[in-house]
Amino acid sequence: MRNPFLLAAVSLFALVTALPAQTGNSALGIFEARQDVGANPMPGAAVYDAPTGEYRVTGGGANIWAATDAFHFVWKRVTGDFGLSADVQFVGTGAVAHRKAVLMIRQDLTPDSAYADVALHGDGLTSLQFRPTAGAGTQEIRSTVNAPLHIRIERRGNSFIAYAGKSGEPWTATAPQEVNLPGNVYVGLGVCSHDAGVLETAIFSNVQLNQEGHPIVSNPPPHPPASHFRSKITIYDLATRSTRVVYQADQVIEAPNWSRDGKFLLINTEGNLYRLPLQGSGEPKPEQIDLSPGSYLCNNDHDLSRDGNWLAFSASSPSSHQSQVYLAKAVGSGVRLMTPAAPSYFHGWSPDGKWLAFVGQREGAFHLYRVSADGGAEQQLTSQGTYDDGTEYSPDGKWIYFNSNRSGSWHVWRMPADGAGPGDVKAEQITSDDWEDWFPHFSPDGKHMLVFSFPKGTKTHNDRMDGVVLRLMPAPGEKLEPAKLDILLRFYGGQGTINVNSWSPDSRQFAFVVYEPLPAAKP
Repeated sequence: MRNPFLLAAVSLFALVTALPAQTGNSALGIFEARQDVGANPMPGAAVYDAPTGEYRVTGGGANIWAATDAFHFVWKRVTGDFGLSADVQFVGTGAVAHRKAVLMIRQDLTPDSAYADVALHGDGLTSLQFRPTAGAGTQEIRSTVNAPLHIRIERRGNSFIAYAGKSGEPWTATAPQEVNLPGNVYVGLGVCSHDAGVLETAIFSNVQLNQEGHPIVSNPPPHPPASHFRSKITIYDLATRSTRVVYQADQVIEAPNWSRDGKFLLINTEGNLYRLPLQGSGEPKPEQIDLSPGSYLCNNDHDLSRDGNWLAFSASSPSSHQSQVYLAKAVGSGVRLMTPAAPSYFHGWSPDGKWLAFVGQREGAFHLYRVSADGGAEQQLTSQGTYDDGTEYSPDGKWIYFNSNRSGSWHVWRMPADGAGPGDVKAEQITSDDWEDWFPHFSPDGKHMLVFSFPKGTKTHNDRMDGVVLRLMPAPGEKLEPAKLDILLRFYGGQGTINVNSWSPDSRQFAFVVYEPLPAAKP
């Protein structure tokens, strides 16, 4: 299976250094340079097509294997944790079954460098390949997916995982592998013909590189269907800056709220609301809340009033088929409709319990509204832009904070509690960095604001992906100062992680959901 020519010439190839890099800014898309690595009698090439976002990479070389490599490489220098993904297809039938198209992470550009890659072979074999140290023999962990369209490699410290998936199917991960690649690494796309006398070409499309703190490309890779996630309800302790998982299950669980007495978390899953006890011995067991009268398909927008007596939630019903806001007693009884217009999504109680703030789509735009807890007509609070979301009252009741894309990217804004005024002149922008910020949540003591952030360019919060972060900042004062947000956690999350306020009553902890993609069920 491996080329005997390469195995016989290891000592010669180890002396061959990388050719000078050819650079080209936009000509190479997100990458810095391209070059042949190792012995390549037939020079490779790479072309980036900006309108389609495709990279057409042509390479020769005897192999990427054993103690040395030979291939054409399009690369960018990166540090820290990141993920690289692409859709990959070979051009033509190929001369050798084991021609390779790879997403590679390489210590340097010498032929015998330590590296890790996800390699798609011409015959469909897909594997996590790695050379643990310079000059060592290459090893591999084979994927159970043959001939995938999508491939991805992720680095978390010294741990590397390869993913593979076919069109419309969930991704399957290899077991993680430890490879020590310190400092800056070379990350990019590679092609090897597996026969030094020929050239082979692969087309890489939907190429996405997301790096912690420095998101390079916006859109995340396709994610598994909801049924293929493990949900881990996690609690973060502010004093110790540590986390603990209090409950997990192989299903999508969303949006924890902490009860006002601190005894349980309110969560939703599969259209129902549940209490998850936080006290007692053994693993907690969710207890379903019976919402009556009526039949409701609940989403992840819900919370208890500050006195703990009332439950506001969003749900669709057989009569509306769209999300509307409802109010019930805390036990779930006495449900009444608060927003006849749809769709409407609840997002926050006023501290005095008199108002429910919500997001409503009206005439094609998402703006912010409030409705009295006693009932009555909805009151519009914002009118500019196309999408406002995530309303949250400040603990003193003076402000409503929200996230909006009105500036071109998603940032946190605020307005007086009675609205932004004509033309939204009273709206003030709070955050302004390279992250896409959603769902500001205040600690009950009013000292901290927690923000849920996505990599730059992420258009909505509807996906679940790697690289989301939870960030913390001091609560803004009456006079705004530049927001300084501290990254607390980076993880796989998204829709359902922390849509609604989840601080503990004592302001010492908050709850959120981490998602873990699961492999597809075997037939």
